[in-house]
Amino acid sequence: MVSQLQSPAHSEVIYPDSDGKPMANNTKQFRWIVVIQQNLDWLFADDPNVFVAGDLFWYPVEGKPNIVNAPDVMVVFGRPKSDRGSYQQWNEGDIAPQVVFEILSPSNTQDEMERKLLFYERYGVEEYYIYDPDRNRLRGWLRTEDGLDIIPQMADWLSPRLGIRFTWSQENLEFYRPDGECFLTYVEIAQRFEEERQRAEEERQRADQAEQARRDAIPRLLGMGLSVEQVAEALGLSVEEVQAIAQE
Repeated sequence: MVSQLQSPAHSEVIYPDSDGKPMANNTKQFRWIVVIQQNLDWLFADDPNVFVAGDLFWYPVEGKPNIVNAPDVMVVFGRPKSDRGSYQQWNEGDIAPQVVFEILSPSNTQDEMERKLLFYERYGVEEYYIYDPDRNRLRGWLRTEDGLDIIPQMADWLSPRLGIRFTWSQENLEFYRPDGECFLTYVEIAQRFEEERQRAEEERQRADQAEQARRDAIPRLLGMGLSVEQVAEALGLSVEEVQAIAQE
């Protein structure tokens, strides 16, 4: 898949949506990407202008498709939720992702991570976090007037943008929402999806049953001598809806 831009300055510039590489190199890395992305998505679910994405190509400069990175997770404040093939910053009010997460895998090299740090510093990221699940090591950088400066102490660090708190034990890293609730685990996320699917299905069935009950009541009420207007008022329908159902 590719995205294209046509303009007088840049004709037929192609911005690929994928490099053909997998989202993660192993199951542990994948789990952490999903946990962070999904929990942040839920955290800001009620804010239509916070966009959260995982493994999405970010192009910061128009006409330069070679300048690109795909953060494991990124959060953009001030941009609407919607599906995108890639994040083309010039089409997004020139707003750069403010928060970026990278989850290390054994294949990540030091040179690669240094290049990513330089990229995020150059193109406006405010908070940058790297977690190594194999070593249980968390590092973070915060933008100051001099650029991205390393956060010297990550224990109980509170993200200025996200409002989440980072804590970790010898076994694991944990994230806490502003309300004090811990992020859901990978298994809990799957359970939540299933619960939400079941709840949506139950609500749909109840709505269908309620609609059918109203339809069944219309001929019965009309047969009792009530006027169309009275039936419409009793069932919360318009006169036109009652008439249409009565004629079916």
